[in-house]
Amino acid sequence: MKKIIKEKVGEVMSNKMDKTVVVLLRREFAHPLYEKKVRRRKKVKAHDDANKCQVGDKVKIIGTRPLSKDKHWRVLQVLKKEKK
Repeated sequence: MKKIIKEKVGEVMSNKMDKTVVVLLRREFAHPLYEKKVRRRKKVKAHDDANKCQVGDKVKIIGTRPLSKDKHWRVLQVLKKEKK
């Protein structure tokens, strides 16, 4: 049986916690009946071991075992750094 690995791309909203970042995940899909574009967004907490993520960075996160009550994701890589 093949293990399914969840990977998502999102934007860092907050990095005020130690080794934790809040990532905003956005998705867009067509409504099944009305076929209009529907936008959904969700905030998740991800583990950032090196504290290298800054607010506005685009990151790739991967699903992992529960690390705390709310943390079930880990930062895999920073795709784009935010310019200051």
